[in-house]
Amino acid sequence: MTRGARNARDLLRDSRSRATAALRSRAPLVGYWSVLDSPVSTERIARLGYDYVALDAQHGLLEYAGVLRSLTAIDTKGSTAVGLVRVEAVDPAPIGKALDAGAAGVIVPLIDTAEDAADAVAAVRYPPHGRRSYGPMRSGLRIGPDPADAHAQTVVLAMIETAEGLANVEAICATDGLDGVYVGPSDLRIALGGASSTDPALADEFEAALVSVRTAAAGAGIAAGIHTADGASAAKRLAEGFTFATVACDLVHLEQAAAGHLNAARQAGEAR
Repeated sequence: MTRGARNARDLLRDSRSRATAALRSRAPLVGYWSVLDSPVSTERIARLGYDYVALDAQHGLLEYAGVLRSLTAIDTKGSTAVGLVRVEAVDPAPIGKALDAGAAGVIVPLIDTAEDAADAVAAVRYPPHGRRSYGPMRSGLRIGPDPADAHAQTVVLAMIETAEGLANVEAICATDGLDGVYVGPSDLRIALGGASSTDPALADEFEAALVSVRTAAAGAGIAAGIHTADGASAAKRLAEGFTFATVACDLVHLEQAAAGHLNAARQAGEAR
């Protein structure tokens, strides 16, 4: 390996180490959410100053090849971000593939119990600490290939988005090896009885649920994150005590920007 290649790998490794350490120390982090299989736009977003870019492989429009392309784009020169992946389920196969592709961590959905959380942690860690299969085809260029490096520099986050998960949040947060919890507000609001993902009738119940998540995470000394619609909402949640917040998402923001320009153009035309 050439000196330049080693230096590039070391820089990527240092970037991941800093991000992982910051998350584990409960330092405030701001990320961005991507659902589009558009590596060029993801690359531009990763250069803006966000701490991480999360790729949605559960509800997003990315297959595995898209996740791989986007993780590569996030790692290009000038990026400030590391790449996280929201996987499809508590399953060693998609979790392992996301990590082998170079994800700095995984966000695992629909965690209902401490046992679910323990399964997620096991899927991220190599034996004897877990059951991740060894094959770091791309991640080995960034962090390894030693398992100890992967354990030190890769995070696992459990989503709290169901009524059962909320009821068990303290036990989930106490799971050995779990780095943080992440609130899925749309699913959580529906799980609490909301008629929609934004039902305002459940505002008090929803806010109380967020306090429960933040308190449980703080008590366990792990990170607490939440998905938000915009920067102002992210700032509000960080001020309340969440340690990381994600601004969502590229597809919605593209639509909003395009609609805003269209409305401005039409209004100008009507004024003539």
